[in-house]
Formats: sequence, C-alpha cells, structure tokens
Amino acid sequence: MQGAQGSGDNIHETVGAYALGILDDAEATQFEAHLATCEWCGQQLDELAGMEPMLAALADLPAAQGTPAIGESLAAKPSTKLSDRLVGEVVQHRAKKSRRNFFMLAAGIAAIVAGPTAVFATTGGDSGTPSAKPGVENQAQTVFTAIDDKVQRTDASTKVSATVAMKEKAWGTQAVLELKNVKGPEKCSLIAVGKNGERETVTSWSVPTWGYGIEGAKTEQARKPLYVEGGAAFTPDEIDHFEVLTFSGKKLVQVEA
Repeated sequence: MQGAQGSGDNIHETVGAYALGILDDAEATQFEAHLATCEWCGQQLDELAGMEPMLAALADLPAAQGTPAIGESLAAKPSTKLSDRLVGEVVQHRAKKSRRNFFMLAAGIAAIVAGPTAVFATTGGDSGTPSAKPGVENQAQTVFTAIDDKVQRTDASTKVSATVAMKEKAWGTQAVLELKNVKGPEKCSLIAVGKNGERETVTSWSVPTWGYGIEGAKTEQARKPLYVEGGAAFTPDEIDHFEVLTFSGKKLVQVEA
C-alpha cells in the first residue's frame, strides 16, 4: 500500500491482499476508499472470492520454488500477470506479518519472565522466591500503614491475630488485613459481616507451609505478617465485624468493627 500512494496502477494490485484479509487496518481502510470508486477492482474482488485457501497455501511455499510458475497455474481469472503479482504480494505481506508477530511474541515472553518479580513487588516476601530482591516494599502494607482507622483482635483459642484497616470509598469500604500467627498450608478468606446479617467476601489467599507472622520462626518469611487488600460494598458504618475463615469453614479470628 505504500507503493499505492505513489502509483495508481499499484493500488489495483492490492485487491489480492485485501481479498485474503492480510492488510492491516490502515491499509484496508485506504483500499476500501479506492474500491468505492473503482469498478475494475470490484470485479476482480468478485472473481477472487473463494480463492483464499488456494492462494494462502501457495503463499506459504518458499520463494525459491518459483513464484512466476505458480502464478501461471492460476489460469486466466485474473490474468497471469496479476496472478503472479498476487502471490508475490501475499508472500511479502505474510513475511511482514510474521516479523510483527515474532516481536509481539518476544514481548509477551519478556512479560512472563518478568512476572515473578512483579508479583513479588506487590506481595512482599509472600511468594517465597529466594532470588527476589530483599527490601521491596509491600504495596498492601504501605496502604495498611497509611490508614488510621484500624481494629484488632487475637483469638484466645487459635492465637491468630488480625488487624483490619478500613477506609470509606465511594463504592464501599477498602479493607487491608494484617494477619499474624497463622500456620499453613491453608486457604483462607476475610469476610465482612454487615449489621443486617449479610456477608461479603473481602479477599482470599493461601497460607504456605511456613505460615505468616510466626514469632520465633527460623526464617524471615515465616516471621513476616501477611498483608492482603480487598473491598466490600458495605460502608464502614454498616459493618458489624470481620471474620477470618478457612475454606473448610473454621473461624480463625473475629474482629469487631
């Protein structure tokens, strides 16, 4: 299509690439504007209908196998000259798209490789990744520290300690939980219980084998509390209390709001 901008003849030959759907959005838009006023291209587009599978298969063949010979085998609809150019154009466009897809794939792989580091940055040392950089500030912990409205309780039976920081939002309540002295492996949820008796899950998480906030633990990971953030549709004054429950239904601690 770059050549089409400088030559009226070249843009006619773009009909093959358009029929195969291999033009990008800008190229397709430009050709469609031409198509609206070109009867010849309209006729060629009609003749090319149904040829996509054959042209696509031929375009995948290496150029060394002889694009002109392939073009001659496409008979007279359209002309042999145009058929040669169509196949050549398909090869060029597909090569360009392949390069573009390669770079997109490379960018995706880079994002995946960077994933563990990004997760660590938002969850502190919770991932247990030994290669993670020490001293990375926990985002949830930062939010927890910044909120003044906090409620806390330690359960006399389980010895699990929970502190919930609350902040009113237009959509409800932002809640950040600090959890200590919880052992794993376990899966848990923070539940907000309204004064009307309704229950909402604020957030959920997994506790690794080494646990969180274990005083006197051998590793720094186990000694660190867990910080998790979530939200509820309740406003703060509509919440009666919070519960930390295991997925099996065991209550680890209840914190009055």
